[in-house]
Amino acid sequence: MKEGNRKVDEQAREVISSILLFEVSDPRLEMVTVTGCKVSYDRAYCDIYYTCEPERYAEVEAALASAKGHIRSLMAKKLDWKQAPELRFHVDETVDAAEKLGKYLSAEKARQATYEDTVGEGEEF
Repeated sequence: MKEGNRKVDEQAREVISSILLFEVSDPRLEMVTVTGCKVSYDRAYCDIYYTCEPERYAEVEAALASAKGHIRSLMAKKLDWKQAPELRFHVDETVDAAEKLGKYLSAEKARQATYEDTVGEGEEF
């Protein structure tokens, strides 16, 4: 990936995050985190990856769909690109997967500790 494209992606992420935080007043979009953006080479499309509580995915998806035009308009004013890209929102479930993996690892660590305590009690040297 070219360094210039990474900068464009990061610029888009910062602008969209700022818009969601300060300029969109929909309460359904509170506590939504933009985890990344991928802008197409010609800047016609911007894939936006976001995360929130898993039980709010449908609610947040609906809120983003209804605010898409407003967000795009604000984005066009903040960026000096020739055109405002079409916005496509995607749930980033990697945060959920990492959290689930962390819980599994903690449970396994506790299970191992219990096993070692049990085995250790029965053996005398």
